[in-house]
Amino acid sequence: MGTLETTTMNFLVVPAAEQSAAHWYALYTVPRHEKRVADQINQQGIACFLPLYRSVRRWKDRRKELALVLFPGYVFVRLPLQNRLRVLQLPGAVRLVTFNGQPAALPEEEIENLRSRLSCSRNIEPHPYLTVGRHVRVRSGPLQGLEGIVLRTKDRCRIVLSIHLIMRSVAVEVDDGDVEFIA
Repeated sequence: MGTLETTTMNFLVVPAAEQSAAHWYALYTVPRHEKRVADQINQQGIACFLPLYRSVRRWKDRRKELALVLFPGYVFVRLPLQNRLRVLQLPGAVRLVTFNGQPAALPEEEIENLRSRLSCSRNIEPHPYLTVGRHVRVRSGPLQGLEGIVLRTKDRCRIVLSIHLIMRSVAVEVDDGDVEFIA
């Protein structure tokens, strides 16, 4: 399977004067209720976006292609902030994602970028969010099995691999999909 290109999701706090305009918000849902909540939002005539990816699951007797939720627990919804109760009262909806107690609006261009990338890419799947300073293990490629610390994640994931016995380190760039977190 392919890897998910990481996209930083920046949040905007919407001033009270602009709250009548429709913005994109991340709606937190009850686990495994994302599709049901998105259907209910669409029935209300409110714009929503539920990113899905295709995954082939194999059983002993068959194979099946499933459409799975790319960001489990979240549905993106576009609405004026004063209409949020129409969405929050739906069964399965929990709350809007907030920043400092205020619903955090997502930039329009980031939702559109995500939509366009999903429409043209067939090799997208979820990947753990990479943060600088996290311990990771390379799970495939020529460096398989080596452990290191994430140094940066801009275009490619740069990790620092250390040999503690000789107290030396080396920085190397690997694909995001080739690393996994160490608990």
